[in-house]
Amino acid sequence: MAMETNESDKHELADFRNLVYLAWKHLRLPDPTPIQYDISSWIQHGPRRMLIMGYRGVGKSWLTSVFACHQLLMNPNLNVLVISASKTRADDFSTFTLRLIEEMPELQHLKPREDQRSSKIAFDVGPAMASHAPSCRSLGATSAITGSRADLLIADDIENLGNSMTSGQRDKMSELIKEYDAVLKPNGRIIFLGTPQVDSGSIYSILPSRGYEPRIWPARFPSPATAATKYEGKLAPFITGKLTEGRTGTPTDPDRFDADDLAEREASFGRAGFALQFMLDTSLTDELRFPLRLEDLSVMDLDPELGPEKVIRATSPELALEELPNVGFAGDRWYRPMKIQGDMVPYQGCVMAIDPAGRGRDECSWAVVKMINSQLFLVDSGGLQAGYVDSTLQHLAEVAKKHKVNYIIQESNFGGGMATKLLMPWLRKIWPCTVEEVTHTKTKEFRMADVLEPLANQGKLIIDRKVIEVDFRSTQDKPGEDGNRYQLWYQYTRLSRDRGCLKYDDRLDAMAMACQYWVDQMSRDADDAMDERQTELLMRDLERWKEQPNVYDGFKPPPKPSWLNIG
Repeated sequence: MAMETNESDKHELADFRNLVYLAWKHLRLPDPTPIQYDISSWIQHGPRRMLIMGYRGVGKSWLTSVFACHQLLMNPNLNVLVISASKTRADDFSTFTLRLIEEMPELQHLKPREDQRSSKIAFDVGPAMASHAPSCRSLGATSAITGSRADLLIADDIENLGNSMTSGQRDKMSELIKEYDAVLKPNGRIIFLGTPQVDSGSIYSILPSRGYEPRIWPARFPSPATAATKYEGKLAPFITGKLTEGRTGTPTDPDRFDADDLAEREASFGRAGFALQFMLDTSLTDELRFPLRLEDLSVMDLDPELGPEKVIRATSPELALEELPNVGFAGDRWYRPMKIQGDMVPYQGCVMAIDPAGRGRDECSWAVVKMINSQLFLVDSGGLQAGYVDSTLQHLAEVAKKHKVNYIIQESNFGGGMATKLLMPWLRKIWPCTVEEVTHTKTKEFRMADVLEPLANQGKLIIDRKVIEVDFRSTQDKPGEDGNRYQLWYQYTRLSRDRGCLKYDDRLDAMAMACQYWVDQMSRDADDAMDERQTELLMRDLERWKEQPNVYDGFKPPPKPSWLNIG
């Protein structure tokens, strides 16, 4: 017969770390490590909504399972709800919890009675009073949770590559986790455990904005600079308190994974995989998956009539534009050019691209791009949701007039050419210019990445500062998290070659269309063009000198050298 835990034992076990120690002994594991004790302390005393991100193998799921036992030990009338990406994983969590209750002497009095629920899907603890909700229940992430009630909700690895690859899947998961608050009892707690797959749209990157406090325990101590730029204050104090002790690159939990073990795992997982799974650093994964970075662009105030012959890009810290709105990934920055070479010259052309849209949540978007010597200058961008109404058509025509657009290209995806027919009367009235429709057959994500990535990598994209500021302000009236998704630079940095990676891509598509036009047109390198222009200017001066030699007052040819035997 199970023995009731006496009050003195219960008092000692009030500190969750003591139960962790006993559980590890029962499971014949080595003593809990300092990091495991640190995680245990935070689980018990942390905020009501928390996100635990520990390196792979740190034991966060086991610790949280023991914590479920601890909470039921302290108060048998609590209800625990466990949710995982798959129902099988959630059942494994509750099965492990039930076995601890059945096997550990300190917990055996919690074993379900014969008249109580006792399956791995849902079970009660012996002292619990009658309740519609079981003491512990397990569900899959997509299971219906309507009617469930919980004092403690544990979301254990609810995100994986299978349910977060596309924007639609991520949006669905983002909406599902909002329901967790609906089943939570007053003063209840929600604990998320997980490893982010990518930064883009990951629920783990969204949770802090919803009031969850994240804490990260990586497998190695990062450098102080990396801690500041890539972890952005999310590292556990246990880690940050040791960063100044010269431990950069050494294991944070050497009793569990020493330096040799981690080196072997890094070789096996690869650099990006190790950074993600063991360092909880998504930057390398994001760099591989998301090719477009803000730091590859040059930002400056552009004149409407003249542009620089050549812009030299650099990413030195003193060139960073920290005051500009930044919706890129962690560590990504806007930069002004390092140097401007040559003169300010008239733009060699100006094209406007329009991505039409009907009524609904998609935007009718535009981008205006000018060109000098194979360099592209984005001088205007935006989007309107009103559809192809008169106000939108008028605005597009006025944008074309403002920038003296020479040529307009428009995607022919709206009524078989109807968009152009609607726009033409406004152009004739406000700014007559040529309009051409284009049809795309290539997958949109590949098409946009294929044109923008080479331009950015070569430093050939220059952005007017006003475009960034206006783009950010234009979405501030949109509700919730959708606001960022409409922004050009959010779309730019979240573009991958995965189909459906972006929920909205209208502004980015317009920009890619305008850039594609110039890519098809230009073939000269900026240096060659500058040299050609300088030669042209020199020949022009020589011709003027031949025709009017006296125009250069005081100029006399040098004396003929004595050794030059001519004439």
